[in-house]
Amino acid sequence: MRPLLRFAVILLGSLLIAAATNFFLVPYKILDGGVIGIALILNYTSGINIGLAIVCCSLPIFLLAWLKERDIFYNSIIGLLASSLLIELLGPLQYYFLYYIEIGSISSAIIGGFLMGTGLGLMLRFKASTGGTDLLAKFMKRYIPLNVGVIIFLSDTLIIGAGGVLISKETFFHSILTIFSGGIATGLCTLDNK
Repeated sequence: MRPLLRFAVILLGSLLIAAATNFFLVPYKILDGGVIGIALILNYTSGINIGLAIVCCSLPIFLLAWLKERDIFYNSIIGLLASSLLIELLGPLQYYFLYYIEIGSISSAIIGGFLMGTGLGLMLRFKASTGGTDLLAKFMKRYIPLNVGVIIFLSDTLIIGAGGVLISKETFFHSILTIFSGGIATGLCTLDNK
């Protein structure tokens, strides 16, 4: 595969992830699963920058990628840095987006999850990721006969459950909608992808 095409897909996926995070999840304090979900929990509870938290939480998974498959490691480093940087760059635009586009929290959870899942799915399809649980799911798929989207959905549910202590029932429900729609989008993007 041509490196330029892969790089373009990684940037597109990162942009979708950043838009989903800043414009659909953060305004309603909705969680996503995976490393991004952990970063959102840290942001909501202590104000830590989401992009920085994603990079720090991804380090152990990147060590695994370095040991197991270097090609995915290199492509995922680009995805990790691009998505983390774009999340921080799009953050200040959140106000303008919310000013011009009004949608409810349920719609925001579904759209945000679908954008997030599409961004992750596109990267996985082109052998890249953001280095989070999506990369871990890609490795687990070798040993568990499940679609990558299903594996991500299950791990996301665990993280949402752990974060449930810190959020309201309404936010917990919205977060479940987010990971459900994200799992569907990721599954569709990675369908028949070996």
